[in-house]
Amino acid sequence: MKVRASLRSLAQKDGSIVVRRRGRVFVINKKNPRWKGRQG
Repeated sequence: MKVRASLRSLAQKDGSIVVRRRGRVFVINKKNPRWKGRQG
């Protein structure tokens, strides 16, 4: 998982979903878990 200042590049990948959990923003990608990420 990558921790980034901006998740825009990860969120544009095919199959990505942006989710808010516990005040943090996560990008989850079931097709390609390499693109998982968290902001902050």
